[in-house]
Amino acid sequence: MVSGTGLGALIALVALMFVVIPWLLGIANRLDRLHIRTDAAWAAVDAALARRAVVARAVAATSALDPRAAAALRVAADTAERAPRAEREAAENQLSRLLADLDRDRLPGPLAAELADAEQRVVLARRVHNDAVRDTLALRRRRTVRWLRLAGTAPRPEYFEIAEPEAPAEVASPWPDRTRDAG
Repeated sequence: MVSGTGLGALIALVALMFVVIPWLLGIANRLDRLHIRTDAAWAAVDAALARRAVVARAVAATSALDPRAAAALRVAADTAERAPRAEREAAENQLSRLLADLDRDRLPGPLAAELADAEQRVVLARRVHNDAVRDTLALRRRRTVRWLRLAGTAPRPEYFEIAEPEAPAEVASPWPDRTRDAG
């Protein structure tokens, strides 16, 4: 037979379990979603970088560049695209430097616009990825998550830091302006 104090303690323990366990499951679920978000954001960064490499090779194929600069740009694009994750930042920064040194006025209008668009997509994708990494790491640093090892075997996400290109002054659009004046 359970005494009155023992019954009260048992009820308190059961009530605590109905609060603590769902709370811990909620934290673990949020952490899992953040890891998925980080992986998806990396896939977007990878796709944006691949697109930029393709556009860089298209720029290198134009006659607007001297052969030496075109060859260097082509090699940098290939290297950046094939680099393993640990070496990707350095390779992408090299490609960024070569693209920053281009005289974009010598490029055909549509190609210059495509290059500017590809660079801006890289910037946006990198920022989204780094925001996801920041949020994931913030939750992983919580004492409860560390002590109970709620992150499981998921690898610790890493920031992706590359130099952002300067925003071009105004890239001429290859498409006609279809806006109308209201006045």
